[in-house]
Amino acid sequence: MTGSDDKKNPFLMDKDKLEPSALDADEYDRQERARREAMADMEVQIIDSVRDTKSSPVEPVRLTGKDSFCFKCHKGVSCWNECCHDTDITLTPFDILRLSRRLDVKPADFLAIYTYPQMWNRAELPVAKLSMIDAEGKKNPCVFMDAEEGCTVYEDRPVACRYYPLGLASVKMMSDTQTNDFYFLVREKHCKGHEESDEQSVAEFRAGQGVEEYDTKNRGWMEILMKTVSWQILGGPYGQEIDPRTKKMFFMATTDVDAFRRFVFETRFLETYDVDPEFVEHIKTNDEMLLKLAFDWLKNVMFADDTFAMKESVLQKAVAKAREDAGAT
Repeated sequence: MTGSDDKKNPFLMDKDKLEPSALDADEYDRQERARREAMADMEVQIIDSVRDTKSSPVEPVRLTGKDSFCFKCHKGVSCWNECCHDTDITLTPFDILRLSRRLDVKPADFLAIYTYPQMWNRAELPVAKLSMIDAEGKKNPCVFMDAEEGCTVYEDRPVACRYYPLGLASVKMMSDTQTNDFYFLVREKHCKGHEESDEQSVAEFRAGQGVEEYDTKNRGWMEILMKTVSWQILGGPYGQEIDPRTKKMFFMATTDVDAFRRFVFETRFLETYDVDPEFVEHIKTNDEMLLKLAFDWLKNVMFADDTFAMKESVLQKAVAKAREDAGAT
């Protein structure tokens, strides 16, 4: 199988500490307005598990929760487990949490054994991809698939697997302040599940597959991906590409909660940022809350969103230093 380790993974964080910086609010506001205009009616596909094909199996129709389709996957269909081969699965932050817990391993070990890092090309941000087993020229199965029993981690399977044969995309309209989700249907030639007579609405399918919790826990991550795609149009915040160190921070914070927890508690993080003391106590043991903190922090670092605030004393020092540097030039 394909794996990753500390030496091979180019997105692992080093031990450097973050230093606060002052931002030009007027310039950022101008850039943000331009980004919103460029983002108008832009669609970004977030969740899919479709193999690369010359002809797209995606039906170009936006579906809402009320729309219905026929589909059922079970051992009786002739294509049983076919969709678990040669599939491109991007693991979300909550996927990694669930699978690490199920396998009783640390996230770092899970990443090294079962995944490999790759750029999510729509946003040029690093993500973890689920490994496929090298089957000597045959169709490569998912590392968690058993030929007879099917998925060995079914109760904790990734959200992309839960969604199939649906995909999840987000769209930002000019008149909206937030992104909106919609769904699309995937009809791959091998899949016989579409020939089953079980009709259900998108909402019913999502409820049956348990995706709502995943979407809720991954929401901040999805928003970062969506916003980064829109920034790509303008060349990034302040007209610059996201630098390699920020990409490393993004990968660390969204794939390895243990590493991010060490980052929070073993660096100047809590001296720099204004975090509620009660919340600090919770994130010592609550991984889901720690992920929420990571998403909010990343939005602030990457886009200067007001999801996070520096302590007043730190901010004053940063502003004073910025003025001093400006005067020195």
